[in-house]
Amino acid sequence: MLSGTFISFEGPDGAGKTSALQAITAQIAPVLGDRLTITREPGGNPISESIRAIILDRANTAMDYRTEALLYAAARRQHLAETILPALADDKLVLCDRYVDSSVAYQGAGREIGEAAVAQMNEFATDGLLPELTVYFDVPAEVGLHRIQAHRDPKKVDRLDVEQAAFHDRVRAAYLRLQAAHPERIKLIDATQAPEVVVEQALALIKHTAQAYF
Repeated sequence: MLSGTFISFEGPDGAGKTSALQAITAQIAPVLGDRLTITREPGGNPISESIRAIILDRANTAMDYRTEALLYAAARRQHLAETILPALADDKLVLCDRYVDSSVAYQGAGREIGEAAVAQMNEFATDGLLPELTVYFDVPAEVGLHRIQAHRDPKKVDRLDVEQAAFHDRVRAAYLRLQAAHPERIKLIDATQAPEVVVEQALALIKHTAQAYF
């Protein structure tokens, strides 16, 4: 039995979801203590972090797009088995920076290898487990790319960040399709708003979904 609550954060590059997650964590960690698990994809444990390093290494220009998608799915499976499922079984609130929707948007649409095919691959990897809530931080691609160029440490710019604008346009369009298809799970926040407003709205969604923890 999985008695915990699973919530994911999604958004195009530069949407500010990771910064929002950090701000939210600072507010709720003192309240929840060890009932809170903060994690990320790809990553979240040593094996998955090792796969992350391979995927995002800018030197790996020869990586096939299907290889990339399979590596994300493999990292996700290990992340579930080692990190997320044990936390949910232990009645924890799990907040995860990216999950399956990222693969559908980035590999399925951005890489143009097929959204349905990537979704099916991840259905197998996750055994169908989806978050109870996905907070989607929406920004136009050009806004996100401008933020990356203006604020991100050049050493932290990865293989996906340096893709052309058309790639990021396809990613955002796929996210919007996912949100329209699953409005009960995926809740959209306009991430062009002031950061404090974005954090406030995201936290309200989390508290509504995970009322037992607050």
